[in-house]
Amino acid sequence: MIRRMLHAAAFAIVLLAAIPLVLVPIYALPFVRPVSTLMLAEHFSFQPFEREWTPLEKISPVLVRSVMMSEDGQYCFHGGVDWNAMRSVVDQAIGDGEASRGASTIPMQTVKNLFLWNGRSYLRKGLELPLALYADLIWSKSRTMELYLNIAEWGNGIYGVGAASRYYFNKPASELSARQAALLAVALPSPLTRDPANPSAGLRRLAGTVEARARASGDYIGCIGGV
Repeated sequence: MIRRMLHAAAFAIVLLAAIPLVLVPIYALPFVRPVSTLMLAEHFSFQPFEREWTPLEKISPVLVRSVMMSEDGQYCFHGGVDWNAMRSVVDQAIGDGEASRGASTIPMQTVKNLFLWNGRSYLRKGLELPLALYADLIWSKSRTMELYLNIAEWGNGIYGVGAASRYYFNKPASELSARQAALLAVALPSPLTRDPANPSAGLRRLAGTVEARARASGDYIGCIGGV
C-alpha cells in the first residue's frame, strides 16, 4: 500500500514537472494567449478579474522601456537568470542570516506567474531557475516581454497592461505617457498596495527615477525591436 502511494506521488511529481516542458514551446506561438496560475485561481474560486490581451506592438514603447529598466535592467544580456545579481542576493542572505528579495528577472517572474505560485520559498525559487533558463532558450526576448506584460498582476483582479492602463488611466496601453508608464512599472513589485493612479510621494519619486532611466536607455534595450 505504501509503495503504491509512493509510486503515485512520484508519478504526480513527474507529471507536474512535465507540464511546463510541454507548454513553454506552445506558449512561444504568437497566437497563444496563456493565463497565469493566479488567473486560474480567480476563475476557479469564482472571483471576477480583468485581462485584455495586448500584442507587444500595441503597447506603448515607453512602457516596455520603463518595465525593463525597473524590473530587469540586464534583460537583454542574460540568459533568463542574472547570475551576478543572484550571487549578490545569496551573499547578502548569508551575511544577514535571512533570505533577501531580489534578483528575480523578467523570465523568472514570467515562468513563476505561468506555472508556479506566489510566496517566498526556496522550493519555488529552485523550480523557477531552470524553468527561466529553459524558457529563455525557447522564447524570443520580445515574446517573453509580451507574455510578462499580459499576465502580470497590476491590482486586485487586474491582469496585464491592457486592463491596467484602462483601469488606472482610462486609455489603451498604446497611449500611455512616459509618466504613466513609469508609475505602472514601479507598481509591479507590490501591485496590491501601490496605486499608479493615486501614487504616494515615495512612489512618485521611484517613478521619476524609472522615467529618467527609460528615457536614457537607448540601445541598451535593443533586444526588443521597435522600443
